[in-house]
Amino acid sequence: MKIFNTMTRQKEEFVPLEDGKVSMYVCGPTVYNLIHIGNARPMIVFDTFRRYLEYKGYDVNYVSNFTDVDDKIIKKANEEGVDASVISERYIAECKKDMADMNVKPATTHPLATKEIQGMIDMISTLIEKGYAYAAADGTVYYRTRKFAEYGKLSHKNLDDLQAGHRDIKVTGDLKEDALDFVLWKPKKEGEPYWESPWCDGRPGWHIECSVMSKKYLGDEIDIHAGGEDLIFPHHENEIAQSEAANGVPFAKYWMHNGFLNINNQKMSKSLGNFFTVRDIAEKYDLQVLRFFMLSAHYRSPLNFSADLMEAAKNGLERIRTAGSTLKRQMEAAAAEEMSDAERTSYEETAAYVEKFEAAMDDDANTADAVSAVFELVKYINTNASSDNSREYLQKLYDRLDTLCGVLGIILEQKEELLDADVEALIQERTDAKKAKNFARADEIRDQLKDMGILLEDTREGVKWKRA
Repeated sequence: MKIFNTMTRQKEEFVPLEDGKVSMYVCGPTVYNLIHIGNARPMIVFDTFRRYLEYKGYDVNYVSNFTDVDDKIIKKANEEGVDASVISERYIAECKKDMADMNVKPATTHPLATKEIQGMIDMISTLIEKGYAYAAADGTVYYRTRKFAEYGKLSHKNLDDLQAGHRDIKVTGDLKEDALDFVLWKPKKEGEPYWESPWCDGRPGWHIECSVMSKKYLGDEIDIHAGGEDLIFPHHENEIAQSEAANGVPFAKYWMHNGFLNINNQKMSKSLGNFFTVRDIAEKYDLQVLRFFMLSAHYRSPLNFSADLMEAAKNGLERIRTAGSTLKRQMEAAAAEEMSDAERTSYEETAAYVEKFEAAMDDDANTADAVSAVFELVKYINTNASSDNSREYLQKLYDRLDTLCGVLGIILEQKEELLDADVEALIQERTDAKKAKNFARADEIRDQLKDMGILLEDTREGVKWKRA
C-alpha cells in the first residue's frame, strides 16, 4: 500500500511503526456551530481510509479531537450569555449526530482540549527548559521558531521568506523576540475561561493542543497525521516544531491532507451565500449521498460541490443499492441449494473486481477508482444473477458487494423512508382518535411517529410536524 506523504511530496510504501498496528491522528473541528460540508470531507475520507486499514487486518488506534476552547466559541458564548462549555458541549453533540448520519465511525478516542490542559502545561514547561520557548513579561509563552532547525519541512516554506512577509519594525508592546514566534500560552481576558499555569492564568494556543493529545493517546511518534490541506501551515508545521523539540523523536511518519471543497467552482463562504452545513444537505438528501459524492474524487484533488453532481451521486448510489435489494428479493425466491460448479466459477470471476478495488485503495486511497470497481461488480451481478440461481450463490454475491460498500462506509440496505403522505395519514388518525376521546391511541401514534423521527407540535392552526 502506498500513501502520498505531504512531507516528502511523493508516494511511499506504508510500513507502520509497529507490525499490524496503526496509530492515526486526524484534526477535528472547532465546535462553535453546526459542521459544514468542508468539515465533512476529512471526516469521510479519513474514516474510509481507516476502514480500509481495518479491512486489511490492521488494528487502528484512531484519534480525532474536538477543539472546545477557542475565540469563536467564547464569542458565541458571550453573545448567548452562557458558559463556553455550554456552546462546545452542544455542538459536540450535534457534530456526533451528523457524523453518525454520514456513517463516520466514532474515533477510538475523541479527546477534548479542555480536558488535557495539564499535559499542555507540562509540554510547554519542557519546551522552556530546552530553550525552545520563553515566557514574556505579560505571561504569554512563545515558541522560538528559529530555534527549530527543520521548521518549514512539511509546508516547504523558507523562514527567510516568511520573515519577509512580516514587518521588520517591532510593534509597540509586542513582547515576541522574533516576529515568527507563535503562542503556546496566552493570558486570560475578561469573561474568558482560563486555567492556572506557572506563567499566568490563561489558556493554551491552538497548536499545542493537538501535539499534547496526539502524544497522550498515540505516543511520541505516530504513523499517520491527517487533516485538510489548509492545516499544513501553520498548524501542522507548528505541531511538528513543538512535538519534535519536546519529545526528541520524529512526530509522524506519514502526513495526509485532503484537498479543498469548492461550491459551484467558488470558495465556500457566508458572504457569497454558498455556505452549507451538513444539516442543510440533510434536508434534501440522505447523507449517504453526501458521503458517496465525497468519495467520487481522489481525496487530494479539489472537489467541486454542485446540485448536478449531488444528483449524479444520488443516482450512482441508487444503482448500487438497487443491485443489493434485487439480490435480496432473488434470494427469497431462490432454492435453498448449494452453489453449482458453474455458479462457483461465476462467483470466482468477481474476485477480479475485488482486486481492482484493493489496487485502487492501495494506491493512495484512490476512492474514485474503488467506486468504479464497485460499479463493475454491480454490472456483473445484474447480468449474472437471477432467482433461478441457488441461494448460496446469491448470498455470496450480496456479501461481496456489501463488504466493499462497507469499506467505503456505504450502507447497502436503505432504510424505508416514511413518506409525507404516510405521516399525514397517521396525524389524521391521531386527530380522529382525540375527537373520539381515545387518548391512549392518540398518544400511541405520537410515540410511533417520534420513534420514526417525526416530531409533532399541536398549535391553534392544527398539528405541525417536522423530521428530527
